[in-house]
Amino acid sequence: MKTNADVIIIGGGLAGLTSAIHLSKLGLQVTLIEKNEFPKHKVCGEYISNEVLPYLKWLDLNIAELHPSNITKLQFSTGNGKTIYSNLPLGGFGISRYALDEFLYKKAIANGCKIIQETIETIVFKDNLFTVTTSDNTILKAEIVIGAFGKRSNIDQKLNRDFIQKKAPWLAVKAHYSGDFPDNLVGLHNFKGGYCGVSKVENDRINICYLADYETFKRYKNIEDYQKQVVSQNPHLKAIFENYTLLFEKPLTISQISFEKKEAVENHILMIGDTAGLIHPLCGNGMAIAIHSAKIVSELIYNYYNNEIKSRTELEKKYIRERNANFKKRLRTGRFLSNLLQKQKLSVVLMYILVLFPFLLPKIIKKTHGKPIILKL
Repeated sequence: MKTNADVIIIGGGLAGLTSAIHLSKLGLQVTLIEKNEFPKHKVCGEYISNEVLPYLKWLDLNIAELHPSNITKLQFSTGNGKTIYSNLPLGGFGISRYALDEFLYKKAIANGCKIIQETIETIVFKDNLFTVTTSDNTILKAEIVIGAFGKRSNIDQKLNRDFIQKKAPWLAVKAHYSGDFPDNLVGLHNFKGGYCGVSKVENDRINICYLADYETFKRYKNIEDYQKQVVSQNPHLKAIFENYTLLFEKPLTISQISFEKKEAVENHILMIGDTAGLIHPLCGNGMAIAIHSAKIVSELIYNYYNNEIKSRTELEKKYIRERNANFKKRLRTGRFLSNLLQKQKLSVVLMYILVLFPFLLPKIIKKTHGKPIILKL
């Protein structure tokens, strides 16, 4: 089967679906390729900063329909349980990827996007045109391809991206629980070798997602032992795992998570979301960055098709420049904080400083969060 589109999007996660909705709203023909069925649970912190709300409203997405939790406060603790609280400068909301991705999927379909459930075999760029072939021998052609295939993919290997050549020392674990946890709070708890986020999503469920150093994790037989022997050394997490009830059959895991720098453009493919770079989960803002990156690339692509951007070279340069302007400092701050918190003595010093000067914590939060997104169109 052969098909043509203005834009092909590879990957139907948060960034890919958001871009599909944006571009189709503006009248472009969009084909999105996703290998998995909708809906599906994903390893994710499931907290989104309110900075994205103006943009979601412009996309005609009423997130209130999903009944997300309204999050206004942060609880932060070091491995020994020392705790401080802070208001979140903008606040945010908690929503599961299961509910949100399905919501976006249905909106993309309603907008006229074509969604194909297949796996990518090859991507060839020649004579200013992409030819994308799937495992079912579907051949798609488009002038623009967006890469939104997530943290780590076989496509990264096919493109021989730099980060894929390096060993990634992180894995993540996520599950939903029932228990007594405040609706308006996100907890961020440090433990030896990692940190854990806790917050409510829709339907009174509690999402618990933690990032762990693989070298620490591999010493234990299974997740249950690791949580009991390592994660639960933080007294807040010990109380949570002892008193909350697991709602999944078993926790979800993803390994080989890389926080190495990724290029925003590879082989003329415009990368968005986690495909273009990850902010450390301790900053709690990866979902907002994914949504914002979809907005940036979609606006530029629209300008390209309107001939306001005259060439592919100009399009790529503008995209790289806008990504750096919006995310480079935030990603760098995330890496710095992560390295700091992994050093036990330094994290104790940081906590002592924050206890003495609590006004510093909201300032640190602002360094990893953006301002409300303003639409150019």
